[in-house]
Amino acid sequence: MSQPSVILATAGYDHTIRFWEAKSGRCYRTIQYPDSQVNRMEITPDKRFLAAAGNPHIRLFDVNSNSPQPVISYDSHTNNVMAVGFQCDGNWMYSGSEDGTVKIWDLRTAICQREYESRAAVNTVVLHPNQRELISGDQNGNIRVWDLTANSCSCELVPEVDTAVRSLTVMWDGSMVVAANNHGTCYVWRLLKGTQTMTYFEPLHKLQAHEGYILKCLLSPEFCDPQRYLATASSDHTVKIWNVDGFTLERTLTGHQRWVWDCVFSVDGAYLITASSDTTARLWSMSTGEAIRVYQGHHKAAVCCALHDGAESPPS
Repeated sequence: MSQPSVILATAGYDHTIRFWEAKSGRCYRTIQYPDSQVNRMEITPDKRFLAAAGNPHIRLFDVNSNSPQPVISYDSHTNNVMAVGFQCDGNWMYSGSEDGTVKIWDLRTAICQREYESRAAVNTVVLHPNQRELISGDQNGNIRVWDLTANSCSCELVPEVDTAVRSLTVMWDGSMVVAANNHGTCYVWRLLKGTQTMTYFEPLHKLQAHEGYILKCLLSPEFCDPQRYLATASSDHTVKIWNVDGFTLERTLTGHQRWVWDCVFSVDGAYLITASSDTTARLWSMSTGEAIRVYQGHHKAAVCCALHDGAESPPS
């Protein structure tokens, strides 16, 4: 099976993962995921594998195979896995779960190498571009920085007490972090380098982005520069695009009929893919705000999407 240049996958509550031809909208592969719903997906930097996080497992699938079976399974979480991602050269994977832990896994052996205790259900985890710090957000409203070199929690923030942090995103150059919560608010910090490797948070902005929950926030990628955007996906059925320079509203993407759970930028920031409870995923033009393509095939809520349309970074 030849490697498609654009890998686009969606999943959710109908126990399937679907791979799509981004341009035509055709679904060319469906994988059954019988154990649970799929909460979150991520594609490895080398484009070879897709990690699907469910309850309580993470399964790794071969992108270029027709096999319905996972290549490997990661099994020590005890509740919904809500976050998953990879270190930049694909050597290890990180995850966060409603069991209150953040874990680091050896990708090849599926052994959990490290575990950090958040003491509340973890909703979101991002890796700082320096590859040395994980930042997690939990149901009690805590944001924690896990210093992988010191192997400890180096920083703790509570932007709004008892308000769940739903999503975190870090600017590609490590200059900014955004946390979105259940009150429709985004907290923005400038990230400053300390004397050691430790990162300091300097409050920059508080953005009341939506009336409803923000389910995902995402900063635009490197090749979108000099334009820098923040996308916020919400339970109010919309995605809003904010200009990071002043946090002014650029446009509102309307068309989904239910909650919008996830979004991902194309590598150049020209397009955005979204996944919604209305069972569809959509491809949006960032320049016009129009939906170019609707991906239809799921029978229940589509809550996560994954896209890799850049060059594969070679394995180290």
